[in-house]
Amino acid sequence: MTASPSAGALVARHIARWLLGLALLVAGTGHLTVGREEFLAQVPPWLPLDPDLVVVASGVVELALGLALLVAWGRARVWVGWTVALFFLAIFPGNIAQFTEGRDGFGLDTDLARGIRLLFQPVLVAWALWSTGAWQAWRDARARRAAPSATMEP
Repeated sequence: MTASPSAGALVARHIARWLLGLALLVAGTGHLTVGREEFLAQVPPWLPLDPDLVVVASGVVELALGLALLVAWGRARVWVGWTVALFFLAIFPGNIAQFTEGRDGFGLDTDLARGIRLLFQPVLVAWALWSTGAWQAWRDARARRAAPSATMEP
């Protein structure tokens, strides 16, 4: 089994979780207000939904996830981490479409800028999993399953 994180690591994870939660709250608010037009550039044209509906719905989801990151406790925090990571994976095709179709938005007006943006999506996934302890919980559960049971007779 893996060792428990140090107090410093727990504080760092706590701060990182709060920062991610606040970032999602800001992004979600932007979806619904001043950034709405910019977020439309990330909605793939092949998606069979109204682009404005996608922007609004994803903004509401970001607000809910941001709030959940701030208030989730114990085991629920791990599930929030997995949910946030899956959300980041779900919106990744929009970022890819923005890159491949050369659509400008949020100052991403070159292929290089849009390409660099793509590199940050895996960072967001890792951030969600690490800051909530989801990755550690998965590793601990995997180690428990792999360890021979103490009650087993030879």
